[in-house]
Amino acid sequence: MKVVIVDDERLARKELQNLLAKFPHVEVLAECDSVQSALVEIERLKPDLVFLDINMPGKDGFALLEELNFIPEIIFVTAYDEYAIKAFEVNALDYLLKPIQSERLEEAINKFTLPEAVENTSHKLGLNDQVFVKDGEKCWFVKLANVPMFESEGNYVRVYFDNNKPLILKSLNNLANKLDENVFFRANRKYIINLNWVDTIENWFNGGLMVKLKTGNKIEISRRQASRLKDMKSL
Repeated sequence: MKVVIVDDERLARKELQNLLAKFPHVEVLAECDSVQSALVEIERLKPDLVFLDINMPGKDGFALLEELNFIPEIIFVTAYDEYAIKAFEVNALDYLLKPIQSERLEEAINKFTLPEAVENTSHKLGLNDQVFVKDGEKCWFVKLANVPMFESEGNYVRVYFDNNKPLILKSLNNLANKLDENVFFRANRKYIINLNWVDTIENWFNGGLMVKLKTGNKIEISRRQASRLKDMKSL
């Protein structure tokens, strides 16, 4: 397991690294003392797991998650318990209070070390999951069952739910990796659709499909993805 430590306090980083040394399957790739340095190192190294402090000068740990394109698993590490609810709203793996106890650290790490056979499905977000969405000063806690589609707009993704369409700083590729594709299907390079919101499907040009969602939106499924959908859902 490859990890990165993000904490502005040198002694805190050293203490955590000493604790992690007791786990032979854990390799610390880098230590970062700010959000800016963490952005660079996480995108470059693509670790499995990041131990992330929340309170740091300038931008905090939550701000880091908003700016990352590559999103590893996150374990928050902080001296304060007031952020616990928000940490789990952004799907953190765990939340550790300083000073870190070795037993709690082991418990948190074990949440990640799942057998490979179930790892791909255990970490996927489905209809019953709720996610934290922030756009400017507005925030929502959204149940994914209420999201009919996601739309790529450059380095952002537009999330559709109720009458809202906020933008989040995330690539569609990264989002697709976090969602259960049996429900949230990549229709084409621009859209992920919630199959539970599909109203009608018809054959389209060049072997593709055209789906109409219950919202009235029409989304074309590319020929390649149409073939995948048929393979997934055919009897």
